[in-house]
Amino acid sequence: MAVRKITKQLVDSSIVMNQPYFIWDTDVKGFALKVSNAGKKTYIVEYRTAGGRAGSKRRLTIGRHGSPWTTEAARDEARKVLGSVAHGEDPATAKQSLKRRMTISELCDQYAAHGCPLKKASTLATDVGRIKRHIKPLIGNRFVEDITRGDVMKVLQDIANGSTKLDEKTRRRGRSIVDGGKGTASRTVGLLGAIFTYAIACEIVEINPCRGIKRFPDRKCMRFLSQQEIVRLGLASKRAAEEGENLKAVSIIKLLAFTGARKGEIEQLKWFEVDLEKQFLRFADSKTGQKIIPINAAAVAILAAQKPKAGNPFVFPSERSERFFEGVPKIWRRVRKSASLEDVRIHDLRHSFASVAVAGGASLPIIGALLGHKDTATTQRYAHLSADPLRAVSQAVADAIAQALEGETSEATGAEVPNDSIIEAASNVHSRVH
Repeated sequence: MAVRKITKQLVDSSIVMNQPYFIWDTDVKGFALKVSNAGKKTYIVEYRTAGGRAGSKRRLTIGRHGSPWTTEAARDEARKVLGSVAHGEDPATAKQSLKRRMTISELCDQYAAHGCPLKKASTLATDVGRIKRHIKPLIGNRFVEDITRGDVMKVLQDIANGSTKLDEKTRRRGRSIVDGGKGTASRTVGLLGAIFTYAIACEIVEINPCRGIKRFPDRKCMRFLSQQEIVRLGLASKRAAEEGENLKAVSIIKLLAFTGARKGEIEQLKWFEVDLEKQFLRFADSKTGQKIIPINAAAVAILAAQKPKAGNPFVFPSERSERFFEGVPKIWRRVRKSASLEDVRIHDLRHSFASVAVAGGASLPIIGALLGHKDTATTQRYAHLSADPLRAVSQAVADAIAQALEGETSEATGAEVPNDSIIEAASNVHSRVH
């Protein structure tokens, strides 16, 4: 039996032997690391129930080394366990009882509270929404250890078929519309897999029933507005303002088009994040964390026209609360209908911003910087658009060759007729490259 202070370095360097062994911590009596003969490293805490030496010895498994159980997190948990023992409780017995009767709903609540400490608040909110709208209604009352691969496959199919579809009123002026579908089904089962991975780390279950389940392909929609469609959108936005639509919503829509920012970034934009003098938006928090993006004169003009509201930090404040304005979706639906663009999502304004930048000759790194991408692979989705100018030259060359093959040459000299479209296309490519 080894007795040493348990540190991450000690855990990482612990060797595998022919039989399991324990390393007992010098700081917290009863806290130990168990190393199995298969190399599994698990934190445990050992104690006696009420009655001192006359009490029964108990051993409680805290969890396997790794996320979420780091050395310090496990030591803190051991202290909590020993503290409850001092108050007459028996945590090991309570845990066994909990494992026997924990439902999926209870596991989901525990995961949301403790299983994803590094997730952004917005991501966690999305997870909680999927748990509430899809997982709990379908299998929430089932016991965790009873869930099989067949159950998970049924969850996948039920969500895809719209079994959890919902349209309900949430606040005085709010609605929650849940459509389901294949994309939602795949992402929800992915979340359920993460929840079961957490359950395994906490030793609530031993098997993840989501592992190996074939999900529907998550096709990401990439819709780009053409120049003519952008013109129609501009006219529709102007009409909306003239006809009395909320000017904040119209301004947000325009700002999304001018910056390529995400809807939430502009809706929840705060004044301290706006630098009109240096023409930057410094987002304190976004999908990819803190980021800075440059803005153009058109965006600056929109922002400069906004009037701050006393006691409200948002650039586009709500009139009825201290929150931000949240009425963009319904106004966007009316604007896009007026522009005959009913298949266009508001997020497609971001894609269109990128497509216009590519058409103007911007490189992918520059576009990534404008959009605030951290991962170059995210920007790579726009790579195919950069081939359009070259494709124009290729088409023009092919047209000229086709004319030559048909014998269309100058009657006077017998020379081939110069193709103006080649010259024009090549000139466009040259100007974009240089």
